[in-house]
Amino acid sequence: MNAPADLINLVFLALAAAFIWRLWVTLGQRTGRERPPFDPRLGRLPPGQDTMPPPAPGPEARPERGLAEPAKPIWFGHAEEGSAVAKGLEAIAAADPRFAMRPFLAGARAAHEMIVDAYARGDKPALKPLLSREVYDGFAAAIDRRAKAGETVALQYVGIDRLEVTGAQMEGKRAILALRFVADVISATRSKAGEIIDGDATAIRQIIDVWTFERDVTARDPNWKLTATDDMLE
Repeated sequence: MNAPADLINLVFLALAAAFIWRLWVTLGQRTGRERPPFDPRLGRLPPGQDTMPPPAPGPEARPERGLAEPAKPIWFGHAEEGSAVAKGLEAIAAADPRFAMRPFLAGARAAHEMIVDAYARGDKPALKPLLSREVYDGFAAAIDRRAKAGETVALQYVGIDRLEVTGAQMEGKRAILALRFVADVISATRSKAGEIIDGDATAIRQIIDVWTFERDVTARDPNWKLTATDDMLE
């Protein structure tokens, strides 16, 4: 009479043992560092969780294959559409497909610092490859006059505040670009006796240079040269 009851009890004990074993496998090995579940009803993670799981990309987030963003015109960000500068930049880019504004302006920034620094130090060999013959002759003559008078220039180049394109054109095979530099420097010219006769050895002052660069677009040499200067101080 008790055999069926004992059999039923054994079945229930086996089920209970299986349930306890499954519960231990699922929960018994957790360390307490597991990522808490995301609660879709709250729209946020439970307290203590700092980051949200990334949302699934919608249709608008999937770029269309084979469609590239249209290239911006060469003058974009540097001149107004239809202006003389914009047309000049377009003409230069048409004559020299390798021309691009970003590397040109980066080179112009570096050239400005190199030229200003070399001129202050009286380093004519450093200036020669960067300048046209006419501009080099003017710089060299000023350096020689300064040296003859026993004057020296101490200059610290702080940096460029603003740089803008003020002119652009093609003349035959020559590309011509005019740039306006607004830069900060600390500069002082001392006499032979060591007295400051120009500038200030401790104060930052602003210099404004409008420089013209040129390059033969048919030449292999990719470098531009400074061909004209118009310098001002503030």
